[in-house]
Amino acid sequence: MATTDQAVSGVSGRYARALFDLAQESKAVAEVGKALQSFQALIDESSDLQRLLRSPVFKAEDQLAAVEALAAKAGIGGLTLNFLRVMGRNRRLAAVPGAIAAFATLVAQSKGETTAEVTSAEKLTAKQIADLKAALKGATGSDVALATKVDPSILGGLIVKVGSRMMDNSLATKLNSLKVAMKGAQ
Repeated sequence: MATTDQAVSGVSGRYARALFDLAQESKAVAEVGKALQSFQALIDESSDLQRLLRSPVFKAEDQLAAVEALAAKAGIGGLTLNFLRVMGRNRRLAAVPGAIAAFATLVAQSKGETTAEVTSAEKLTAKQIADLKAALKGATGSDVALATKVDPSILGGLIVKVGSRMMDNSLATKLNSLKVAMKGAQ
């Protein structure tokens, strides 16, 4: 349990916990989870949105107006929209991606699952995801919910994080290790 508590700590974790509790009371956990995934997809697809969320240069009102417009376009409303508004008013939009991940962890915990964050250079196929889930279930002994993310900078391979454990099998890390080893040989 210690590793899952770490996953929902800090500012992101507090907001996620509050949203999860409200969603449970309203019996809307699945709906909120789906809406958060939609918003995370918007973040992943747009470097401009990422910059808007992270940058303190933008006025809170401008950030909030942009987030509300995107949410309306994506059909996000109810608790999820209120959650995004509160984070915007409190100047915590930079913590939204972390809060979305923490919310997914809380949902997985409530289902008795373990959450694994997987970073790949390309989008994983359904078969690769199924194979990865099976391998992680064998390693952890429980069902695994995957939070996947694409990062072309890792060049190839995977970075898998389950709780506080991380396995970095990315090509970028291997090349960097080789570079360090070769510098040491000189």
